[in-house]
Amino acid sequence: MENSALTVQQAEELLSRYVTSDWLKKHSLASGAVMKGLAERLNRNEEDWEALGIIHDLDFDITQDPAVHGLKTVELLKDLKLPDEYIHAIKAHNAEGLGVERKTDLDYALTCGETITGLIVATALVMPDKKLSSVKPSSVVKRMKKKDFARKVSRENIMLCEKLGLSIEEFASIAVTSMRGIADRLGL
Repeated sequence: MENSALTVQQAEELLSRYVTSDWLKKHSLASGAVMKGLAERLNRNEEDWEALGIIHDLDFDITQDPAVHGLKTVELLKDLKLPDEYIHAIKAHNAEGLGVERKTDLDYALTCGETITGLIVATALVMPDKKLSSVKPSSVVKRMKKKDFARKVSRENIMLCEKLGLSIEEFASIAVTSMRGIADRLGL
């Protein structure tokens, strides 16, 4: 396996340094888990993709402004000299806010990967035990079709999984399984 540009440990240290809200820390860890699952499925560098999922929202507590979200994260990471593809993916996960075009598998993976976490968490929270272990991928797919369920979750962004050659069913399975692996850290 090739050397990682950023280790998961470094990513978690950055997360602790810049992110203060508990929900955003959990979202970032869930995004990292989903990215790792996608990397495994797509034969990419799992540590890099997981680390990128963890750090993609470092600036959200600071900015909370869609017009600049992602730019401050890139600025915070400049000393790490990450590959241009990683920097672009961080910006592209907020393509709508920044006017950046998604181009690469990494761009699509980070966008759909971080977005589906919200739908999965919302699905877990309507389960009687509120646990990821009770969430079936098919339940996530079913709830995707309900526009009034987890309204703020962009179905269009989740469907970018198709740009990676994944059906929504396979993607939901990867994401649910990945998040179950860190359920204790997510409190689910």
